[in-house]
Amino acid sequence: QVQLVESGGGLVQAGGSLRLSCAASGSIFSAMGWYRQAPRKQRELVAISKGGIRIYADSAKGRFTISRDNAKNTVYLQLNSLKPEDTGVYYCNVNTYDGLVYWGQGTQVTVSS
Repeated sequence: QVQLVESGGGLVQAGGSLRLSCAASGSIFSAMGWYRQAPRKQRELVAISKGGIRIYADSAKGRFTISRDNAKNTVYLQLNSLKPEDTGVYYCNVNTYDGLVYWGQGTQVTVSS
């Protein structure tokens, strides 16, 4: 049974920082990443770590950093220089080696102007 436990969201002023964490258990994961869903918008990729490669959305490049602790099966997302448009629910996403996909429950990030 795969379980994902997210933490680290919150309310921050523009220009501030947050660090999101997602602790996964129950399998070994080929990819771990983060998506977000802003109000009235579709869920979109923020960043993903797969096979040592890190992929970022254009909006995240230079401001967000994804990292992964394989020993702890945990993926982190450091959010710096936050903007009001970064507001949304951030979801942890993991993929197993046999192709299964799991989502976390989501953590709210709110950036005030």
